[in-house]
Amino acid sequence: MSTPQNGPAQLAARRALVDAIPSVRRIDAEQVEAADGRAADPVLRDLRFYRGLTDVRLRTSREAEWGVYLAESSKVVRRALAARHEPLSFLMSDKWAEDLADVLRSHPQTPAYVAEDAVLEGLTGFHLHRGALAVMRRPAPVPVERVLDGARRVAILEDVVDHTNVGAIFRSAAALDVDAVLITPRCADPLYRRSIRVSMGTVFQVPWARLDSWPADLSLLRERGFTTAALALSDDAVTLDRLGRAAPQRLALVLGTEGHGLGSETLAAVDARVIIPMSHAVDSLNVAAASAVAFWETRPRESAEEDGARP
Repeated sequence: MSTPQNGPAQLAARRALVDAIPSVRRIDAEQVEAADGRAADPVLRDLRFYRGLTDVRLRTSREAEWGVYLAESSKVVRRALAARHEPLSFLMSDKWAEDLADVLRSHPQTPAYVAEDAVLEGLTGFHLHRGALAVMRRPAPVPVERVLDGARRVAILEDVVDHTNVGAIFRSAAALDVDAVLITPRCADPLYRRSIRVSMGTVFQVPWARLDSWPADLSLLRERGFTTAALALSDDAVTLDRLGRAAPQRLALVLGTEGHGLGSETLAAVDARVIIPMSHAVDSLNVAAASAVAFWETRPRESAEEDGARP
């Protein structure tokens, strides 16, 4: 008869292993209730960062104000650390503390708060089935000019306010040879928890910057020799495969928010308007799906040739 994977002996052994990690601090429901940024107890101050994670409007404003972001899941936490982002604290159950024991031991000065699932759910507002959470120090904004240095393929997100779409676009950008992403002033935050999670942490791999003035900042790309092309349903649009065959040395693809699409000023300012040919009376794709198609079709030609040479 096999021994249960999560029997009392196994759970006790796991707890002992986790408690042996120097940075681990166990928390309870009473501390969760008392979590407050003004508290004298540093534990209670730390725990406030994990409160109200399901309130999107509150989180998007407060995280930038606090200078932090939340990394969710073991994989995302590891990718954030690989990008040399600074952890301020960790939060997880025993199961995930065991899984991340190497990470916790390598950051002995960073508190790791561990609790039962019910306590964690009471703090965050949801069940942590994806593993760990970490509060990370938000990196300083990167100047647009630095992001564009050496770039050949750039994606520009105009007012894409859905965090899921932002994350999915970053994941496609990382996978399909996009060198940088620029976002307009009203675009959703790539470092919001859902954006990061959907991107699988690739928001830490692709350089990005927020533009200050849109669409006036298109001039920054022209000065650097970029052809600017907007994905839009327009009578004078060229097909995406035609743009791909033209293979501009430097190309910036502009993607708009779903529903409203791109603004008229943007469409007037770009060099070309591009359409993805479709069948069965379908006129458009979700912006994240469209981005993946566009990134693949317009990837640098040497990448295409190398891919074609592979067995």
